[in-house]
Amino acid sequence: MTRAEVETALASHETDFTGKKLSGLDLSGLNLSGVQFRAARLNKTKLIGAKLDGAILNQAWLLDADLTRASLQNAQMLGAQMRGAKLDGANLAGARITADISGGSLLRTILTGANLSADMKNQSMGLMRAVLRSANLSGADLRQADLSRADLEFASLTNANLTGASLRGALLGGANLTAVTVSEADFSGADLASARLVNPIGLEAAKNFDQAINLDRLLRE
Repeated sequence: MTRAEVETALASHETDFTGKKLSGLDLSGLNLSGVQFRAARLNKTKLIGAKLDGAILNQAWLLDADLTRASLQNAQMLGAQMRGAKLDGANLAGARITADISGGSLLRTILTGANLSADMKNQSMGLMRAVLRSANLSGADLRQADLSRADLEFASLTNANLTGASLRGALLGGANLTAVTVSEADFSGADLASARLVNPIGLEAAKNFDQAINLDRLLRE
């Protein structure tokens, strides 16, 4: 499809783009709220400033897609492939995410109340959870987010706000937690092997920090 064809479909109130090939298109600024993109191909697609509130992106391919400043509030990204995607300044508040965003850029991304936890009910294809290995979440807003069992190994969370977030069983090995805010965050079972915890804010008010794993391997300066 071309951008013109997408715009024509939207004007006709077409909201089902299941399996469509949209890779490489510039769909920046479009209102795609509530659109069904299940298993669609959006690799390297530009969605800068696009509105995708409530959109369904389950099993979609968004490798190296650019969603800078896009709005994805309450969107679903179950099993989506988003390695290298750019989500700087995007709003994913309340979104349900079990996507692979390894190596992605999420600078100042809003993830308040988002659910990135493992899906414990559906494991036929292995543990489905948010994977943010080596992703850059510097300055991200993760207040009240559910990161239970999420994979954040080697991710950068410098200056991120994790107030009230659940990190139960999360993988944080090698992560950079410099100046992170963790007041009321639950660390029960979180793996902190080789994580860098420098100048944290609110650590005294964190929950179950003593129940984190590999605290003896935590790097502090």
